[in-house]
Amino acid sequence: MNRDDLADFLVRRRSGLQPADVGLSAGPRRRTAGLRREEVAQLAAMSTDYYTRLEQRRGPQPSTQMLASLARALRLTADERAYLYRVAGHAAPDTVGGSDHIAPGLLRVLDRLTDTPALILSALGETLVQNDPARALFGDVSHLTGWERSGIYRWFVHPERERASYPEDDRDRHSRGHVASLRAAYGSMGAASRAGELVRVLTRTSPEFARLWEAHEVARRFEDHKVLLHPEVGAIEVDCQALFTEDASQVLLVLTAPPGTDAASRLALLAVLGTQAFAPEH
Repeated sequence: MNRDDLADFLVRRRSGLQPADVGLSAGPRRRTAGLRREEVAQLAAMSTDYYTRLEQRRGPQPSTQMLASLARALRLTADERAYLYRVAGHAAPDTVGGSDHIAPGLLRVLDRLTDTPALILSALGETLVQNDPARALFGDVSHLTGWERSGIYRWFVHPERERASYPEDDRDRHSRGHVASLRAAYGSMGAASRAGELVRVLTRTSPEFARLWEAHEVARRFEDHKVLLHPEVGAIEVDCQALFTEDASQVLLVLTAPPGTDAASRLALLAVLGTQAFAPEH
């Protein structure tokens, strides 16, 4: 672990970001060039004292989980993330077959979407980050681990729970869409990848998935129109737009409703109510 290089890199990256770059308000009487230490700590879900000690060259060696959080908070590119890991004494993370590192470009867009549900997913349907309206609409899934993080996995393994947010007559379409999306990821990542592993898991677990997989439908959905059922707000008719990274490994999904419609009013109500007691349990 190179404490000097790690500290210098963190300070330089922190000073190069403005609050607006990460979705924060600058506030009055701001004197700090770039982000404050406490703001980086907040974004990385760590204590300010822990982060401060890293910048002061007296902290412990951060774990790979801490480094991943810091890379996301500081909006690092893949090369910068690899450098962060190395100066902290760890091997650079393997990016083959998918990565949890979120593309900075997608994060910058997500940071500016505060009034409508938006989330970033991996090619395998894993929720990487949600904004507050998305948590209010779908529930907070940040605590999930392993394959449970994948909406595709949950759709077929926990249908009674995962499909409750969709009208019954539209569920078959979503089942086919999930399988077609996974087939596209499987084609680009290969049978030996995590996509292949997910296919094998679901084939053993879900007869429905196994049947649909044999149909060989392949498609990435760039847009969709759907109805979502919220337990307190009711049915919400939304348009979904997808923004993919260049390698299609991640996608920013944005849900909107036409202004002045009942659906727009319901989305606005969700934004006000937040996640209190209204999100479905996933």
